[in-house]
Amino acid sequence: MEYAIETKGLRKDYGGFALEGVDMALPGGTILGLIGENGAGKSTLIKCLLGIVRPSAGQVRLLGKPAAEALGGVGYVPDECPFPDALRVGQLAGFLPGIFPAWDRELFAGYLGKFDLPGDRKIKELSRGMKMKLTIAAALSHRPRLLILDEATSGLDPVARDEILDEFLDFVQDEDHAVLISSHITSDLEKVCDYVTYLHHGRVTVSGEKDALLETYGKVSCTRAELAGIPEALLVGKWEGAYNCGALVSDRAALGKSCPGLAVDRCTLEDIMIFTTKGERK
Repeated sequence: MEYAIETKGLRKDYGGFALEGVDMALPGGTILGLIGENGAGKSTLIKCLLGIVRPSAGQVRLLGKPAAEALGGVGYVPDECPFPDALRVGQLAGFLPGIFPAWDRELFAGYLGKFDLPGDRKIKELSRGMKMKLTIAAALSHRPRLLILDEATSGLDPVARDEILDEFLDFVQDEDHAVLISSHITSDLEKVCDYVTYLHHGRVTVSGEKDALLETYGKVSCTRAELAGIPEALLVGKWEGAYNCGALVSDRAALGKSCPGLAVDRCTLEDIMIFTTKGERK
C-alpha cells in the first residue's frame, strides 16, 4: 500500500532534545492530527518530513517515494504567512509559477474568490485569518497530493477555522490526497481527523484512528486508593492532587471489569494531552 506519509524509526537529535523513533503511516484520503504541548517535537517532525532538517536516523517517504523526490507534490502551510507584506494579493500569481511548475492560475483565482480575498489589497493590510486563507490558497494552487500544516489555524476565529477545515475535508474526498495538521486546537482535530498522533517530549505516546481512540480511552476522577487499584496495564497517564486524583485509561470496558465500582467517562483529545502531561506530576 502506498502511503501519503510513511516514517520508520525517525530520529532527530539536537543534543538537549531528541525526536525519538517516530513510526507513522498516513493513507490517502485521510487527515492526521498531530498534537502535543509546546516543545513536544511537532515542528521538528514536520521539518524532517519536508527536508528542512536532516534526520539523525530513520526513513521518510512521501507519496510512495523518498521525501526529496516527492516535495513537488506537497503543499506546506506554516503558522505565519510567508509572503512579503508589501506585495498585493494578486501579484502572487506572477511569481509563484516560477516556484511551482504545476501552478494553476485559474485555480488560484478561484480560491481568491472563494475566500473573498481582494487581489488589489496589500498582504500587510490583511487580517490574520485572510493571510492564512491566502497561504492555503497558494499551497493548494499547485495541485499537491499532500498538504502539511504547522499550527495553521491557531489564532483564527471560529468562523474562519470552520471554513478552512471544510476545505481540508473537500481536499481529501480525492483518495489520492491526504492532510497532516499540527494544532493545539483539539476540537478542530476531533471534527476533521481520521487519525491522531500525540507527541510528548519527542516520543509518540498515543497514536491511532481517532474514533477508535475516543471510543476506547476513558478518564477517571478518583481517590488515591482507587487510583492505586487501577491495573498498570490500563494506565496511559495519571495525576495525583492534594484532594483528588485522575487517570487516563486505554480501555474503558476493561477497566469496568477490573474496577466495577469506578465511574469512567469518555475522553477528548484534550484529555489525552492533559492527562499524559499531568502523569509526570506528583
